[in-house]
Amino acid sequence: MTDHPRRVTRALLSVSDKTGLIEFAKALAAHNVELVSTGGTAKAIAAAGLKVKDVSELTGFPEMMDGRVKTLHPKVHGGLLAIRDNAEHASAMKTHGIAPIDLLVVNLYPFEATVDKGAGFEDCIENIDIGGPAMIRAAAKNHDDVAVVVEADDYKAVLDELAANNGATTLKLRRRLAAKAYARTAAYDAAISNWFNRQLEIGAPDFRAFGGRLIQSLRYGENPHQTAAFYATPDKRPGVSTARQLQGKELSYNNINDTDAAYECIGEFDAKRTAACVIVKHANPCGVAEGANLVDAYRKALACDSTSAFGGIIAMNRPLDADTAREITKIFTEVIIAPDASEEAISIIGARKNLRLLLAGSLPDPRAPGLTAKTVAGGLLVQSRDNAVVDDMTFKVVTKRAPTEAEMRDLKFAFRVAKHVKSNTIIYAKDLATVGIGAGQMSRVDSARIAARKAQDAASELKLAEPLTKGSVVASDAFFPFADGMLACIEAGATAVVQPGGSMRDDEVIKAADEHGIAMVFTGTRHFRH
Repeated sequence: MTDHPRRVTRALLSVSDKTGLIEFAKALAAHNVELVSTGGTAKAIAAAGLKVKDVSELTGFPEMMDGRVKTLHPKVHGGLLAIRDNAEHASAMKTHGIAPIDLLVVNLYPFEATVDKGAGFEDCIENIDIGGPAMIRAAAKNHDDVAVVVEADDYKAVLDELAANNGATTLKLRRRLAAKAYARTAAYDAAISNWFNRQLEIGAPDFRAFGGRLIQSLRYGENPHQTAAFYATPDKRPGVSTARQLQGKELSYNNINDTDAAYECIGEFDAKRTAACVIVKHANPCGVAEGANLVDAYRKALACDSTSAFGGIIAMNRPLDADTAREITKIFTEVIIAPDASEEAISIIGARKNLRLLLAGSLPDPRAPGLTAKTVAGGLLVQSRDNAVVDDMTFKVVTKRAPTEAEMRDLKFAFRVAKHVKSNTIIYAKDLATVGIGAGQMSRVDSARIAARKAQDAASELKLAEPLTKGSVVASDAFFPFADGMLACIEAGATAVVQPGGSMRDDEVIKAADEHGIAMVFTGTRHFRH
């Protein structure tokens, strides 16, 4: 690829975001670039004392229909699309008085921001840009001759090239800018189409598009031989994508994935009701607890599986305080995420230079609708977010014995956690804390046994006379297909069970529970998590 320099003689600027506009326009003028602009952009440039031609002067037509029609004109698109070295194109330009446009600077109407602030339907519609994407795509297609800029971050790159190449841009830069331009219009159209689908309650549109803005390039993916990057979508859900990182090393792919899992789980616990802590390792909670305060919740969560918690991710549902910060720093932790933190807590965490501290501002709403997507070979699996919440469920007692008040409290806690653990899931809980977690097994019986074994290991470490599963309750994310899984939980010491129900053998499972004097409730809601 040769440099293929193209001198910039005329630029069309039309931006909703005026950041850096005047400085950029002044620099272009210093290179003797003729400035053409529209509406508010033209007024801003003129107000800065620069000579600017309104696009209506270029086209011979005024802006009309409330600005909906201003750049959709042959003298604009011809100036962008004409191939400079093509004699037929050059002749057509001369015949029709079309002047070349060598640089297009457009950022689009703020549709995403308009939706984000909760604007009404008609306001959102009016913030759908038409002329902007059309010009961007035209300029990007003709990148052999035209440079296209879609955000202020690229102003410097363009000016550097003009300075280095006697007022010209290189093909290398123009191609890079063209690729970015198409990605921008794709993300913009994705935001619009997904908004329309939500408005019309279309769950499975004929075409589905997703778009995002780069947050950071990552050193690698799940493994060092994989490349990775982190993107923000228009969904402004509080979490790792919106959090402010106060200190620590750059987040890795696995850090981001695990931190998201931790913060989604902690979002289940209303901070006004209780303090809560979630500790995650490899996307699975290894300890979850409610407490009188954060430090109490943290200690109870840690006690569940302190071995797995080493190098884990910790999420809090209240602002991190100094006492909790001091307790956390006693072991190695990768990331702490909380809505906020006290200055003293920030100072304490600051002594651990590699410990990342993220402040998300607020908690994610577990009831909020949304989409999740997963790639498969040649396709995407898209589904609505699992926004079923324990507080909205009816717990139906199906055994002769009903749970005690304390058991029911722990059953609700356990099922709240089960939603965020990989299937097959078994959660033992006692006194609003997990005491054994079995995750991601092919057999529900294996999950029950692994969770019980982890409880035994924790008891040995804590020097307890018996595992905390004795007298605990147990939650299963899906029904017990046979009684054996539940019997394994009873053997571990569970006295009450919560499960969705719905198996063909529910009667057998209920009978087995009754034979052992166990209380059991059905929720009617399954929480598979693959």
